[in-house]
Amino acid sequence: MKYDAIIVGSGPNGLAAAITLARAGCSVVVFEAAESAGGGTRSAALTLPGFTHDVCSAVHPLALASPFFAALPLADHGLSWAQPPAPLAHPLDGGQVVMVERSVPQTADGLGHDARAYRALMEPLVANWNDLSKSLLGPLRFPSHPLKLARFGLHAFRSARGLARSLFEHAPARALFAGMAAHSVLPLDSPASAAFGLVLGITAHAVGWPVPRGGSQRIADSLVACLRSAGGEVVTDFRVTALDRLPASRVVLCDLTPRQFLRLAGSKLTPAYRGRLSRYQYGPGVFKLDWALSGPIPWQAAECRRAATLHLGDTLEEIAASERAPWEGRSVERPFVLVVQPSLFDTTRAPEGKHTAWAYCHVANGSKEDMTARIEAQVERFAPGFKELVLARSVLSPAGLERHNPNLVGGDISGGANNLAQLFTRPTLRLYRTSSPELYLCSASTPPGGGVHGMCGYFAAQAALKDHFGQ
Repeated sequence: MKYDAIIVGSGPNGLAAAITLARAGCSVVVFEAAESAGGGTRSAALTLPGFTHDVCSAVHPLALASPFFAALPLADHGLSWAQPPAPLAHPLDGGQVVMVERSVPQTADGLGHDARAYRALMEPLVANWNDLSKSLLGPLRFPSHPLKLARFGLHAFRSARGLARSLFEHAPARALFAGMAAHSVLPLDSPASAAFGLVLGITAHAVGWPVPRGGSQRIADSLVACLRSAGGEVVTDFRVTALDRLPASRVVLCDLTPRQFLRLAGSKLTPAYRGRLSRYQYGPGVFKLDWALSGPIPWQAAECRRAATLHLGDTLEEIAASERAPWEGRSVERPFVLVVQPSLFDTTRAPEGKHTAWAYCHVANGSKEDMTARIEAQVERFAPGFKELVLARSVLSPAGLERHNPNLVGGDISGGANNLAQLFTRPTLRLYRTSSPELYLCSASTPPGGGVHGMCGYFAAQAALKDHFGQ
């Protein structure tokens, strides 16, 4: 065998799998079709010279929460974080804003009559995060702290709409939780949609919502450096068109979603397994904009400048309507919009005095509808005068995102729908293993799913080490 292990795809999970195997003494190579490694953690000059934009992911709470990343010397390889004073701002109509602060009590103080309910919900979960994270950032298995996980589960398996309306009496707190739960890319009345809002809320208090200095590409670059220091190789600009054309190896791990994996490995898989993969469900896509700006976004509520991440949607009902629409193949006039303004906290992103911003909304999978005007109208709604600052914009439709990264099927950035049927057993009950003993999946289509944390790759590599290398 030329290699012990080959990894197809250099997203954070593919690189995590490669690092895990290389540190265990295996000879490893990663093949990447693009000119640079990174998958969903790439940065580029999408608008004007001197402006650095994150092509996909931009804010990374799960990177700081990841046990795997914490075990790597990423800082020694150039990765550093910019932590905004507040993880999240959620502006409301009329110039009001609700903030998620690093402190639970400070956040609660901004929620008026819902302060007590917020503290009762979040304080125990934040206090237990170190134990909870070991269960939540991994495959379904018997928990090491079952009582703590059970407390989380009492709230997590509810719908976000149901939890918000039962716990909070007033619109601002309900909207705040709805915005965090909307990261699930599920209708907010879906079971377990609350889990995503809870995890993001907990991480805001436990680790913050940081941006990497210099752009998300720095995450990929530091992971590549870790891999090379462990003896692994990375080959870019190398498109794998069939697995049987790869060099000889003992195992192959694919940082691919089921659709790409079937194209490469279909003949090596049993008919029954191919059938299960072909029924894997993808979720809505995203429509994304990046802006080069002549100045900072002029938020009506000045507190918005304390956060890198903003959620734009005035009420729970407005956000819920926006998140239901993509599942019904339609869009709304006022979409829920996620905005990131990294250059306020990382001056390397733009020329002096200038700024960058990043935004998207959820749309139907593969949607061809142009959402540019509606996204910009939502920003203008809470930041009058925003449009006058736009020097240039980059537009990425679902199809454009998929061209950039084929794993983003129809613009789905989560590696598949996050519904209950796929939450714990994605893409099948085999999880990382497939019907071919030497082939493994290590993408966000395996547990624990989407996000930049590397845990999918880590657990897939652990399975391969146990099966083939006696570790």
